[in-house]
Amino acid sequence: MDQFARIIEERFPFHQLLGIKTDRIEEGRVQLHIPYKEALLGDKDSKRIHGGVISSLMDICGGVAVWTRCKPQDRLVTITLSVDYLHPALAYDLYAEARVRMLGNRVGNAHVVVWTADDPGLHVAEGRGIYNIKRVK
Repeated sequence: MDQFARIIEERFPFHQLLGIKTDRIEEGRVQLHIPYKEALLGDKDSKRIHGGVISSLMDICGGVAVWTRCKPQDRLVTITLSVDYLHPALAYDLYAEARVRMLGNRVGNAHVVVWTADDPGLHVAEGRGIYNIKRVK
């Protein structure tokens, strides 16, 4: 699983742009976070993190959770990402946890919840990602 953590943080330029960090990674379950920086805000006055940052973190976290149930050389592509924005994500570190709900030969499904460091018990968003799996032999 350490290999997955290195891949998540170092291989993808977009992950580096967001500042994605791996907190927990095990088969079928992943927790990631993005350290707060002002560039993540949708509006400086309201101090709320942009919804696109939230959905990106959800997509990455869900995809990696499914990927942990595959071989590292397999490739995943998002089919559908469903996001319910429940509360504003204020200017704190942003966390996501994904758990695989279903894994088939070509499709995986993960449930994802998101919260901020100031209130870990309050989900600011939740949803699911459905991913196409291209198995590499």
